[in-house]
Amino acid sequence: MNKQKQGNKFSRKSGPRKALMKTWVGSLFLRERITTTEAKAKEFRRFAERFLTKAKRGDLTARRYLLRYLPPRIVKKLIEEIAPKYQTRNGGYTRIIRLGARKSDNAKMAIIELVEKTDKKKVVKKISKEKK
Repeated sequence: MNKQKQGNKFSRKSGPRKALMKTWVGSLFLRERITTTEAKAKEFRRFAERFLTKAKRGDLTARRYLLRYLPPRIVKKLIEEIAPKYQTRNGGYTRIIRLGARKSDNAKMAIIELVEKTDKKKVVKKISKEKK
């Protein structure tokens, strides 16, 4: 029995679709939070979780695998800064928060973010408590 291939096509051919995934997942790791449509967020989650799982290993093979898909500066941040936060977590590295519909075309919007990100407000509160 033939099965349907996994993933959404987003009305694009395979080349532009792969480029879209690479750039958006790279942006997610750089900014740790992006706003996009719900369908794209669900698709980005698949790639982001795979890449983060590879980055947790941190060896040369994992680094070379990630460099096939992401630019070197993003791979460096992913392996050195982001992956160590998730060493004890087995999957579930991203969170999708559903927003309302976009006004212009009524598309369902969502925020995709990393679960354990460095929150600037918490850091400021910790510093202010230590001073007192």
